[in-house]
Parts: sequence; structure tokens; C-alpha cells
Amino acid sequence: MEGVELELERRSKFLNSLIQLKKKAKEQQDQKDEFNVRVRASDMPLALQNRAFSLSRELLNATPGKADNKRLALALKKDFDSAYGLAWHCIVGTSFGSYVTHSVGGFIYFQIDKVYVLLFKTAVEPLDHQ
Repeated sequence: MEGVELELERRSKFLNSLIQLKKKAKEQQDQKDEFNVRVRASDMPLALQNRAFSLSRELLNATPGKADNKRLALALKKDFDSAYGLAWHCIVGTSFGSYVTHSVGGFIYFQIDKVYVLLFKTAVEPLDHQ
């Protein structure tokens, strides 16, 4: 009888974890819809993605009409440099090509309205001054 109870508890935990994952996915989709964001590619934790989305939306709303791509790129880079360490890079525009190497967990390429944003982090190695 004890084995049956353990199996039921294991299955219950598994189902609860699936429910939690579904809720998180729904919340993430709701936030993307709220910011009018479409993720093209990402290797970034959701918290960092949400920070990039909210900052981008805030800056785009502050400059109605034509987006100031240079200002958005600078703001994202500075914010991520100060919050998550140095060596973040940001490219913003409506038409560009790229091929970059990034640190694990430090890459996102998304569209917000009609603007595309590429935000990524690279590893920084100190110079050896001998």
C-alpha cells in the first residue's frame, strides 16, 4: 500500500509542475502581447527578456512617431551593462544582417512594433599587462 501512495504523490507533483509550467507560459505570452513583441530567437532567461521588452516599450512610447534606434540601442546596452555586467551589445533597426557569438544565456533577437532588436553579451577577458 505504501508503494501506491508514493506513486500517487509522485504523479501529483509531476502534474502540479506541468500546471505551473503552463501558467508561466501563459503569463509570458500575455506579457509579449501587452508589449507587442515577437521573439525571433532567444537564449536568455525570461526575467532578462521581460526587462528588455519593458525598457524597449517604455522608450518607444516616449518617442512617438519614428523610433530613435540609436537611443534605444544605447539605453538597452547601458541598462544591461549596469544590471548584468559588462560586454552587452545592441543593434536596433528595421533591416540588418548579423552573425554573432554570444555568452550562454545572453542572446535575444526580437521585434517590437516594426523595430528589430538584437541584444547579446560576449565574454570579456582582462588584458595581461606584462
